Amino acid sequence: MRGRGTKINLEKTIAVVGTRHVTGYGRAITIKLVTELAARGYTIVSGLAYGVDTVAHQAAITAGGKTIAVLGCGIDIIAPASNAKLYWDIVEGHGAVVSEIPPGVRTDKKRFVTRNRIISGLSLGVVVIEGGDKSGTLITARYAADQGREVFAVPGPLTSPYSRAPSILLKNGAKLVESADDIIEELPL
Repeated sequence: MRGRGTKINLEKTIAVVGTRHVTGYGRAITIKLVTELAARGYTIVSGLAYGVDTVAHQAAITAGGKTIAVLGCGIDIIAPASNAKLYWDIVEGHGAVVSEIPPGVRTDKKRFVTRNRIISGLSLGVVVIEGGDKSGTLITARYAADQGREVFAVPGPLTSPYSRAPSILLKNGAKLVESADDIIEELPL
């Protein structure tokens, strides 16, 4: 773990995950939900990947909230490299960066799956913003369900391939989300 003395409320954590190919709609919804959750004291957990993860971490920081980035590589490796500033913003006062993978070990597809288990495990619930029908967000949602966490999904345009993962989850019992209230009312706090 890396984080410079940042106080994080681990009893109020929500994972926000989605596609690496975030659309304008997905970006706007991620910022809206994360801003609302951060204003209510929730810590945002995500994977520091491109797309929804990056938007979620940045929105938490912008809103004055805390965020936890779970890496699919060693704690000493910033991947993607384009998120170096975000990584250090998190470490130096806006949350923590965590990994169970030894230092120096680079990521691969299998390690992303391991990371998804930790993202859901650290959270009271997982919010899926966007994702395709074979998206890793579905793996995170499955872990959440297996761990007894709430699963939430944001409905999207039927014409978008990135609405498939939320649609699949909604058809299988995920809670539909339009605002932070939809999330908070389902949590045990």
